[in-house]
Amino acid sequence: MSSLKSAFQKTAYAITVSTLVATPILATQTYAAAASSQQATSSLVSQLSAIQNLTADFEQSTKLTNPKTTQKKNQPMPQHMNQSFTGQMKVARPGKFYWKTIKPAEQTIVTTGQSVWIYDPDLQQAVKQQLDDQVANTPALLLSGNTQQIMQAYEISQPDASKTYYSLKPKNSEGAFERLLVSFGKNKAPSLMILQDSMGQTTTIKFKNVKLNANIDQSVFNFTPPKGTDIIEQ
Repeated sequence: MSSLKSAFQKTAYAITVSTLVATPILATQTYAAAASSQQATSSLVSQLSAIQNLTADFEQSTKLTNPKTTQKKNQPMPQHMNQSFTGQMKVARPGKFYWKTIKPAEQTIVTTGQSVWIYDPDLQQAVKQQLDDQVANTPALLLSGNTQQIMQAYEISQPDASKTYYSLKPKNSEGAFERLLVSFGKNKAPSLMILQDSMGQTTTIKFKNVKLNANIDQSVFNFTPPKGTDIIEQ
């Protein structure tokens, strides 16, 4: 499962935020009235329940916010650092997800809720894995997952009860990240995700051109490897 986790991380790095972006969100924690845990969970479930399907363009960037963490773990500086990645996302409940990074390098992740395909055209390689609890604890699947499972997988807080942004901490310590912030617009469409991982890296995912509950061709979630692709099943 480590390769799948790495692929989702690569997507986040190729899919919290830089200090400039994070400050408006985090600063309100000091002055605003926070929601109770029950209120925060109920509010997030309400936001997610409004999403039956969704399409959006995304832009991602990653910065090293805590270099000492990486140094302690003796890890090299990731190649994706300080790069900007763009692509397209499509989700449909329950559990269908399509995430394609277009620039600077292509990679596609597709799931129907039972299995996950990770396709790298440059490598002519596709990895197929079964969807399990670890993958369900991946932020990319938050928007297409079952709300009951999400409630079980995350500790949810809402720093400002009057604002639709949420902080999620995975209960599974083996997940791809340590903390996730997600913000919704007035139309209940997601506008921003901010991720912090155990390596001291902060990833920003901004969504634009969001279309909520529009018709989606369901065939996009059925991935068929191109002829000549090296297929790896795990």
